[in-house]
Amino acid sequence: MTTTQKNQAQKPTGYARLVLADGTVFTGEGLGATGESVGELCFNTAMTGQQEILADPSYAGQIVCFTFPHVGNVGTNDADEEASCDAAKHAATGMVMRADMTSPANYRSMSHFADWMDQRGIIGVSGVDTRAITRRIRESGMPMAVIAHSDTDAFDLDALREKARSAQTMEGRELAADVMSSENADWKDGDWDWDTGHGVGPADGPLVVALDYGVKANILRRLVSAGARVTVVPGKSSAKDVLALKPDGVVVSNGPGDPAATGRYALDAIRGVIDAGIPVLGICLGHQMLALALGGKTVKMAQGHHGANHPVKNHETGQVEIVSMNHGFAVDASSLPDDAVETHISLFDGTNCGFRLTSRPVMSVQHHPEASPGPQDSYAVFDGFVASLKKETA
Repeated sequence: MTTTQKNQAQKPTGYARLVLADGTVFTGEGLGATGESVGELCFNTAMTGQQEILADPSYAGQIVCFTFPHVGNVGTNDADEEASCDAAKHAATGMVMRADMTSPANYRSMSHFADWMDQRGIIGVSGVDTRAITRRIRESGMPMAVIAHSDTDAFDLDALREKARSAQTMEGRELAADVMSSENADWKDGDWDWDTGHGVGPADGPLVVALDYGVKANILRRLVSAGARVTVVPGKSSAKDVLALKPDGVVVSNGPGDPAATGRYALDAIRGVIDAGIPVLGICLGHQMLALALGGKTVKMAQGHHGANHPVKNHETGQVEIVSMNHGFAVDASSLPDDAVETHISLFDGTNCGFRLTSRPVMSVQHHPEASPGPQDSYAVFDGFVASLKKETA
């Protein structure tokens, strides 16, 4: 692809509708893939990193409405891929934006954002009032919705309303199995360097096994860059499967859906790893499932936390960290066991964003310390976890 071809603007390719479960219809122009897709409609406040957001497996089953109006000027590239396996490339089902998609104007861009969306099967709509959608979600919660894109303006709105109205909500929905890896695999890539690309993992160092429920690639890169060897295993692996690898530490990964639903097959394995005394780090969905495995509870949030500018108070350091978040469920801090210490809270609404156990080497965070996109304030989560494993194995 030449620079001229790469930087050509892609005009919307057709007509589009966003239809909410209450019957509200937003009319716009279509881009990306064509067809119809159902999902829970959420808003994301990040100003950059839209490729990483839509490629995050945690967004499986969701339609993302960007509050920032301009999308596309960075384009897309392979180095910013967040799916760690082929199954995880089926993440967000739709994207909503205010303005026409901007042409790529970045030297790292390999393709137009709309072309990338088409390849990923993501349906987009532009030209709608995203502020109205955001206010509606803020006041009434995240609705189920249908996003449709066609080359003709002949939509059966009654059928789309019924499809949105009858769609299964996120509560009770198990989605992790659709985006997790199917077999064990070693992960070698480290952080992306401005001049040389992704680094290469260490030949030695502690072995971290990542239980994959839709793990983001940058979580794995951060572990490698912190000095760990990393092996990814499917989230349906048993504790026996995990322990057979003789891990020095285990990461319970992020992922989509209701943690209680995924927990039906995952909690026994998580408990088995904890009972074996292996140090454990939970992230996002992994944080929630660790709480469930310890006897805690999770609750559905009205609007969730989705963005790259969320303030979290770290009680351990006294610092406020600006973090990336993407979750629609939260841990009920009052339900945690007596040996759990709350380490982080959201300064937006006071919800739990982290805990550790005083009796066992278990810790977790609700936010995404690997960023991608977002600030790197919480990189110390990975550095501290791997450093503790190195100390134990020295």
